[in-house]
Amino acid sequence: MTLITRRSILIAGTATAGAVLAPVPSATAAPATARGTRITVAAGETYELSATTRVARLSIAEGGTIVAPDGHSVTLTVDGVETGQRLTATGGTRTLIQAGTYRGDVVLTVAEANPVTYETLTFPFRQALYVDADGVERAKSVLTSVIGGRLTDTVAKDVSITSTGECFDGVYVKDADYTLERPVISLTGNGRCDFAGYGAAVVGAGAATTLVVDGARITTKGVVRTGVIADAGANVVVKNSRIHTRNGVLPADYQATVETPYMQSVPWMLGLDGNVRATNLIGAGSRATYLDSTVFSETWGALSVEGGQGLKLTVVNSRVGNTGSYGYGTYAIGDATVRVLGSRFDVGSYATIIAGPAANVHYGDSTREAVAALNAELELGLSKAELQAVPARNTVVNSGHFGYMFFGAGTLTLDGGTVVNSEKATFLNKGQRTTITVDGSRGARLNPRNGIVLQMMELDDPGPVRVDGRMMNVGVYTEPTGDPAKDTAFDVTAVHTTDGAATFTSIALKGDFYNGMRKGKNMVLTFDDSSVRGVISASSTRHHVSTIDASNFYELGEVTNTTRAAVNNGVIVALGAGSTWTVTGTSHLTKLTLAADAAVEAPSGKKLTMTVDGTVTPVVAGQTYAGAIALTVG
Repeated sequence: MTLITRRSILIAGTATAGAVLAPVPSATAAPATARGTRITVAAGETYELSATTRVARLSIAEGGTIVAPDGHSVTLTVDGVETGQRLTATGGTRTLIQAGTYRGDVVLTVAEANPVTYETLTFPFRQALYVDADGVERAKSVLTSVIGGRLTDTVAKDVSITSTGECFDGVYVKDADYTLERPVISLTGNGRCDFAGYGAAVVGAGAATTLVVDGARITTKGVVRTGVIADAGANVVVKNSRIHTRNGVLPADYQATVETPYMQSVPWMLGLDGNVRATNLIGAGSRATYLDSTVFSETWGALSVEGGQGLKLTVVNSRVGNTGSYGYGTYAIGDATVRVLGSRFDVGSYATIIAGPAANVHYGDSTREAVAALNAELELGLSKAELQAVPARNTVVNSGHFGYMFFGAGTLTLDGGTVVNSEKATFLNKGQRTTITVDGSRGARLNPRNGIVLQMMELDDPGPVRVDGRMMNVGVYTEPTGDPAKDTAFDVTAVHTTDGAATFTSIALKGDFYNGMRKGKNMVLTFDDSSVRGVISASSTRHHVSTIDASNFYELGEVTNTTRAAVNNGVIVALGAGSTWTVTGTSHLTKLTLAADAAVEAPSGKKLTMTVDGTVTPVVAGQTYAGAIALTVG
């Protein structure tokens, strides 16, 4: 049986109290099946609302359904809080109001549909506030969930949005200039897709969008219930704000996948767990900038970049990190540009995961000149007074595991006064082409607690497995056995464009460098005006366990090194002017070049011996050596 109300009823009240956008006077629906100000939906009954309706009580029996006309959605708010909505199926897109009794200021808002397509799926967005080029689009908004403050076509000030249902967005801005000042947005309950923003607190979408979020307090708890998303060329600027997301509970029948329309948890093959990111930057040409803000996820990631082209993520004078044991600060994929200036990162696993193939990442100081240049490039809209008030700071990274992981090819630059403190290796390169540059001339420092500056190793990602036509995260990594076969076509003494390269300038380094690759890839190290104290060597690596799957994901990247002569893993070292290497243990190289004033030495009281292809050879400044080079300390 289908019951249909015929009256068009628009709601006023606390939702827009004091707002410039004054709502139409309210009325109360009294459909034929409702008694007074109540609606009752029986088991098996479908109740269709043709217009927004306010009642004092709503009762839905198990199997009862409330729907809106085609091209519309229906949203339930009780006392100004969106509630009651749940996804109808795991992996689905549709939500329904759940069975139960709802009392208070009960409003059922019928709004025009906002379908958002991502790859193979179309998500039926519902949002408290929808803004387009003409301003607030009331027909697509659920204004009964926008409480207090002041709301106009260009700015929302001091509004509050609360949701306890699933897949409800706070603010959706499409191809518009809009400002959110001091919003308080609290979302509890699962989202569905953070590649589209289905269930996010704030979404800016479209190349014509400039969305400024100033002084926001955004908290979410739920699966992929993201805080802020910039998509499809939008320019999103977040200032003076706090964003904190916490994991939710995955559906009992959810199966982990890398298929992004269905992905609701981090692929464990990254050495991570969790099911919500604080932010995401997606699409083509999108920009997201975080100024003087705090952004934390529980696990997974704080500031993510996913797919797309020409994406720019910028962090200035902000605090970023994870409250749990695992997680990253930023993620860089494709040709993304990621810049972190004057910020503090307190992360569980990595400051940045570089997933390539052409990502460019920079950590440095927030000098006034650097911020002014970003203001112009990114169209941040900072006034002269705001620019002058920006304090110059260095960047500090504190990581519970590694500093940076290369999961794909990319470029990483550390300069200024950047300090990287990590429990494990500063740089973890899983078989990728890298260009790492560290300039210590202004105080940059690397402090790996386990004593490894750079670890190269084979990629230990087992990859997804196709199961019933779907790419599922059920792979198992198995440690290879035996020695690698020599690739006679690969030159371990030559520099290749595919090698893992790192350059260190004007810095004092203490720690080891290992190339544990089995396949052809050299570690190419250049030191200029620098000192390094440690082992630099080819090695064989071994994980702590022989197999790794989702149950022990944390073992990924955790290896021990045994120094040995290179097979397909050359180590090429160039000591430039003013550089010294103090060798603290047996090191196997394939090429060593010394500038006229460079030196290789043993620690005080020790003796250094070098052999080249088995022949004892003195180390002489200004010379180049190639072959099977072994340096020992006795």
